[in-house]
Amino acid sequence: MTSPLAPSSLSGKRALVTGSSRGIGADTVSYFAGAGASVVINYRNKEARARKLADSIEASGGTAVVIGADLTDPESVAAMFADAEEKLGGLDILVLNASGGMEAGMESDYAMKLNRDAQVNVLEAALPLLGDGSRVVFVTSHQAHFIRTTPTMPEYEQVALSKRAGEDALRELIPELDERGIGFVVVSGDMIEGTITATLLERANPGAIQARKDAAGRLYNVSEFAAEVARAAVEPVPADHTRLIGEIDDFGAEA
Repeated sequence: MTSPLAPSSLSGKRALVTGSSRGIGADTVSYFAGAGASVVINYRNKEARARKLADSIEASGGTAVVIGADLTDPESVAAMFADAEEKLGGLDILVLNASGGMEAGMESDYAMKLNRDAQVNVLEAALPLLGDGSRVVFVTSHQAHFIRTTPTMPEYEQVALSKRAGEDALRELIPELDERGIGFVVVSGDMIEGTITATLLERANPGAIQARKDAAGRLYNVSEFAAEVARAAVEPVPADHTRLIGEIDDFGAEA
C-alpha cells in the first residue's frame, strides 16, 4: 500500500492508535511507523495479530510497542498510558479508532460504554502525555456523524447513535484541548469495505454493503480510509474540526 506520509516526516514523533491490531487501525499505525514515528499498537484480545504487526514494523527498522487494554475499563486504560509513557516518554498523536457494538454476547449498553464513555476516558487519561502541537483524531462513519438528520440501517442504529454521542462528548473537550495546544479532528467516512463492521452488517442484513456501494458509486477500502486518518493526524485542522471522506450527497446537513 502506498503511504500518504512522506518518509521520515514523523521522525521523533510518538503515536498510539486504539484498536490497531487489525483493519483501519493496523494500516494507520503502519503508515505512522513508515513515516518514522514510534508507535503503540493497542489491542483488546488480538495479541497475536498485534505482535505480528509489531514484528513487521521492527523488521523494517521501526519502533513498535504492543499494549493490550480493555478500553471500557478505566484501570486498564490508565495502565496502558503508564506503559506508553514509560516506553516512549509521551505521545504526539492519539487516534481514537477502536469502536464496536455489533458483537454477539455483549451487554445491552456496551455500544455506549465503548463508543462514548470509553472514548472520553481514553482522551482524558492521555492528556498528561500529549503536549503542545500534538493531535487527537476520532474515527467515525457518515452513518453515525449524520444520524440526527439521516436514518441508517436498523442493524447499525445503536452503534451509530453511540458513536455520535461519543463525538459530541469529545467535542465538548475542544476548548480544553485548544488551551493545551492540542489539535482535534473528526474523520468521518462512508461504510468501509473489508472492516469487521461491514462483515457483521452483511451477516445481519445480506446485500446491505453492496446496496450502499451502488448508492455511493464506490466505497473506500481499509487501506484507503486509513490513509485519510493518517493525513488527518498531520495536516492542518479544519475550521469545523471535521474531515468528511467519500460520498456525502446521500446525507443531510449536520445537526
